[in-house]
Amino acid sequence: MTPKVKAFFDEATNTVSYVACEPNGKSCAIIDSVLDFDHASGRTNTASADQIIDYVQQHELRVEWVLESHVHADHLSAAPYLQEKLGGKIGIGSNITVVQDTFGKVFNEGTEFQRDGSQFDALFEQGDSFHIGQMRGDVMHTPGHTPACLTYVIGDAAFVGDTLFMPDFGTARCDFPGGSSEELYNSIQKILALPDETRIFVGHDYKAPGRDEYAWETTVGEQKALNIHIGEGRPIEEFVEMRDTRDATLAMPRLILPSLQVNMRAGQMPEPDEQGDVFLKIPVNKI
Repeated sequence: MTPKVKAFFDEATNTVSYVACEPNGKSCAIIDSVLDFDHASGRTNTASADQIIDYVQQHELRVEWVLESHVHADHLSAAPYLQEKLGGKIGIGSNITVVQDTFGKVFNEGTEFQRDGSQFDALFEQGDSFHIGQMRGDVMHTPGHTPACLTYVIGDAAFVGDTLFMPDFGTARCDFPGGSSEELYNSIQKILALPDETRIFVGHDYKAPGRDEYAWETTVGEQKALNIHIGEGRPIEEFVEMRDTRDATLAMPRLILPSLQVNMRAGQMPEPDEQGDVFLKIPVNKI
C-alpha cells in the first residue's frame, strides 16, 4: 500500500511530525509529535500538536497509533495530549527500558519511576507488525542513535526517526549514552536493503549548506547513491571514524534535559508535588 503522508514541520526544533493514513480509508497513525516548550520560562504550549489535531479532525480521520521512533533528546513529545484529544495507542521500541534505566540514574529518579516501559501502551520488538485500519506496519529495530530507535515501515513508506537525514545532511549522531556508530551503520544497512523506491521520511531537517528549503522526503535509492555519510557503499571503518570524530565536536541539544525526562515517561511530566507543581531536574556534570 501507499499511505497518504502529511508532514508537519516545527522550525523551533527542526522536527518533522507525520500523519500516515491508509490510502482508501480513514485510519491513521501520528509519528513523532512535538509539545512546544520555552526553555527560558519553563512553559509549554500545544500549538504544534493542535495543527495535527485540526488536520485529523478536518479530514475525519481515526487515530489508531501515536508512535515514537525513539526517546527524543531535542523536543518534548505531545503523545499524551494527542491521545487525550484523538485516541490511539502510544508505541515505542522495547529497548525503552534500557533508556529508562540509564536516564533514571542520571536524573536520580528513585524507585517510584518505573523502568519497565509501562508508561507506553505498546513496546515493539524487531519484526513486530501492527495495523492502521487495513494497512500493515512493520517494525525494524534500528539502534545506534539511541538503543530504542525504531524504523516504522508502513506500505511503501519508512519513517526512520533520527537514523538518517536527507542525503545532503547525512546521518544521526551516536554520542548519547547507549549510542553506537557501529550499530548505527548496521541499522542503516537494514534500511538501505528495502526496495530502492521506498519513500524515506526523516525526523529532522536543518537545511544542508547550499539548500534553501527544508526537506524531509527522500528514497532508499537516493540515500544509497547520495548520502554524504553512508552513500556509495562506504565501509563501516570509514563511517565509524567519521561519525565518532564529528560527534566529538557537537554540543548537546538545547532541550536535551527536559526532553529526556518527559519522553522517557511517554510524554508525561514528572509527578507533581503536594501543591500540584511540576519540576524538571538539571543534573550537573552528568551528560
